[in-house]
Parts: sequence; C-alpha cells; structure tokens
Amino acid sequence: MPETRPFDPFHSERLIYRAVNDEPADIAFIHSIQRDAEAQSGSSYSLLKPESIKASTEFKSHIEKCLLGALICLPATRLAEKDKETLPIGIVCLKASPPSHAHHRSSDISIDIAKEYRGQGYGGEAIRWALWYGFQMAGLHRISIGTFSFNTGAMRLYERLGFVNEGRHRESMWFNGGWHDHVVYSMLEDEWLEDQRKAGKEV
Repeated sequence: MPETRPFDPFHSERLIYRAVNDEPADIAFIHSIQRDAEAQSGSSYSLLKPESIKASTEFKSHIEKCLLGALICLPATRLAEKDKETLPIGIVCLKASPPSHAHHRSSDISIDIAKEYRGQGYGGEAIRWALWYGFQMAGLHRISIGTFSFNTGAMRLYERLGFVNEGRHRESMWFNGGWHDHVVYSMLEDEWLEDQRKAGKEV
C-alpha cells in the first residue's frame, strides 16, 4: 500500500500554527506585535496610542473568540531555544461572524508578522494556510482581507495570492496628516478550488 502522511492541519511548508497559551511568554509576544506602530497603522482604524500589557492581555481574549486564532510559529531549532517547541513570529485570525450571520459562511483574515520576520514569505504562507483552513475545515464560502492604500506591498501580495479586488472605501482613514482609502479584497470557495487544481494540489 502507498505510504500516507499523517493528517496535520496545523502545519504548512515552513510554519506551525498553535493556540495562544496563558503564559507570560505568549502575552509578551502579543504585546510586542500590538505595540508595533508600523504594523498597527496598516491594519486598524483605531487611533494609535501606546499599548499597555492590560490591552495586550485583552487582545488575547479577542484571538481566542475568533473562528480561527493562532500564533504563527517557526520550529524552535536554535540551541538557545532547545527547551521550546515553537518560536512565535506572528498572529493570524479568521474573524467569527455573529450567530445571526453564520449562514452567510463568510469571514475576514487579519494577519500580523513580527518586524524581523517580514519580507521572507511567511505572511503569504500563513494566508494561504488560513484560506485552506477556512474553506476546507470551516466550510466557508467567502473570505475577505483588506488594507489601506498606502500599504502597496500588502496589495501586491493579496493580488499575487489570487484575491479579487472588490473596490475601496474612499478616504475612510485619517492617518499621519492625510486621508487614505480602505482597499477590500476577497476570495470565493470556487476560486480557491480552481487555484488548487491549477497548482496540481489535492483538495
């Protein structure tokens, strides 16, 4: 009989995805992500202000309430981390719909990658995994993702991953002395399946 690999839904090619643990190291990592002004300015309408440990702890509860909320991790292979199984480098979430909207089978992706790990393809890999999880495991029909018009790198990434540009909310964000559009992308289940078939992947 042909050898089959064990089913492991919480791995992608280079990354491991795990829950946020109720321990100081995970809270400290969330805090480091949440206080990164560059990252937060590109992903949130909220007015930037210094991030407290209390606010980061509360954000942990938000992650846990998502349809999917996971730390994006690398295997901890360095000698200094020999007592750890994983090294967190980011956070990915599929937001939960309220119960009255659940029949629409739709969600939004949010993603943050720690500054020192950006530009290495980890964000794209984690988004591809979240798409797989959303469509194959959670039974979603539509997944959306958005960014602001000054974040041209994010827009290029989303288009390269196969998201369709749905349009923009014009000048909906005031940031750093100017108005910026919120650009909205989405992918449907059939579009994702077609991309998988073209790539020769089994689904």
